[in-house]
Amino acid sequence: MTVIAIGAAGIAAVLMAVQLKGMKGEYATYLIIAAGFFIFFYGISKLESIMDTVERIQGYIRVNKVYLATLVKMIGITYVAEFASGICKDAGFGSLGTQIEIFGKLSILAISTPILLALLETLEVFLT
Repeated sequence: MTVIAIGAAGIAAVLMAVQLKGMKGEYATYLIIAAGFFIFFYGISKLESIMDTVERIQGYIRVNKVYLATLVKMIGITYVAEFASGICKDAGFGSLGTQIEIFGKLSILAISTPILLALLETLEVFLT
C-alpha cells in the first residue's frame, strides 16, 4: 500500500464513523480505533526497510551503534505516543492524550541524555 491508499482508507473510515456517530457514537469510536490500529501495524511492517537503511548508513560512516539504536528508539517512542494520544483525544479524553504526549517527550529526553553528554565531551576535547 502506498501513502495514497492509506490516506484513502483513513478518509473512508472517518466518513463511515461520521455516519455511525449519529446512530451509535461508541461504534464510531471503535471503527476509528480499528482503522488506527490497521495503519499503525502497517507502519510497523515498514520498520524492516528502515532498519536495513540504518544498517547501510552504519556501513558508510563510522557511527557508534548506540547512537543509531537510540535514534530508532526515539522514533518508536514518538510514533507510539502520538498514536496513543490521538486515540485518547478522538475518544474525548484529551487530558489523558496530553499526558501520554508529555510522557513520550520525557522518555525521549531520558534516552537522549547519554548522547548529549557524549556530544559535550567531544566539544570539550575540541575546545581544550
